[in-house]
Amino acid sequence: MPVNGQVLPAVVAVLLGAVFAVLLFVPFVAVQYRREGRLTLRQLLLWGAFLVYGLALWTYTLLPLPDPDAIRCAAPQLRPFQFVDDILDYPVGSLSALRHNPAVMQVALNVLLFVPLGFFLRLIWRRGVLVSTLVGFGLSLAIETTQVTGVWGIYPCGYRLFDVDDLLANTAGALLGGALSLAVRPLLARRDARPVADAPRPVTIWRRLLGMLCDALAVALTGGAAGIAVNAWQLYVVGVPAAQLDPAAPNAAATAVPFVLLGAVVLVTGGTVGDHAVLVRWEGGVGPAPAARALRYLAGIGGWQLLGMLTSPLDALFAVASIVALVIATERGGLPGVVSRMRPVDARAAARV
Repeated sequence: MPVNGQVLPAVVAVLLGAVFAVLLFVPFVAVQYRREGRLTLRQLLLWGAFLVYGLALWTYTLLPLPDPDAIRCAAPQLRPFQFVDDILDYPVGSLSALRHNPAVMQVALNVLLFVPLGFFLRLIWRRGVLVSTLVGFGLSLAIETTQVTGVWGIYPCGYRLFDVDDLLANTAGALLGGALSLAVRPLLARRDARPVADAPRPVTIWRRLLGMLCDALAVALTGGAAGIAVNAWQLYVVGVPAAQLDPAAPNAAATAVPFVLLGAVVLVTGGTVGDHAVLVRWEGGVGPAPAARALRYLAGIGGWQLLGMLTSPLDALFAVASIVALVIATERGGLPGVVSRMRPVDARAAARV
């Protein structure tokens, strides 16, 4: 990939990374708890960095998109090691000259761009040098092919240069990253020696807060999807002009659908979306199970949703009170535990009883 000084691809990668992080957060938490039995800040930062890195590779492949009428077709560069001649076209007599040599910088940046890939494959998937090299080659080939085909036919020809030397440099970077990642193998070995993922763990404040965050995201995403669906129905099915859309209908859907849908999850399964994500199960309770589950819901995310329907700061006060109660409660049940007389336990421990 040719070097360019534009920051647009990096900005887009970070913004898209933030969007995807929100959309994928709940399933990510669920997968991590089932895979490793917990979610740490290190895991969160590692996966977030990998997400932004992957999107950065994609955005640098495509952006900035040119005007189709002003596109200039680029002939592919198919001669291996052409970069050597390109480097020699500039002064190379000193380290300072090499540092300011644009051809050297292009090769170096193409190598460095794929070095993190080796570390991510080692840290996340426990893959070594061979896999890093093959993945780097395949990913680079996909990028170069996307460029030479004009984004797979969207443009009449390739508007960026297909360069076989870029393919070699990217693959070398992945190989180098895989080799350097060998240094973290002792760290991974110590981490893998910890208790297995299916071993029960204490229900901590962090774990409950993480579940509550998952519940809040589930409410926001479900409500947003419901509001979009209602607007789409008005626009494309009923045929209402965009300027005449009724805001009351999507707003009502955005509040009612999450409350009913997530409430049904609690009544049927005994736990919220966040509880299931962090492998928490609720035991005990006052009265019949459906009544205890309803109280658990209304004293937690359900009550927060109901108060959010009012034009007052009560939902914010409820959230603060929920966090305070969670910190004070000895069994980490918080307000739902106090009201429903239920207590949270590790779902894996409950399953073994």
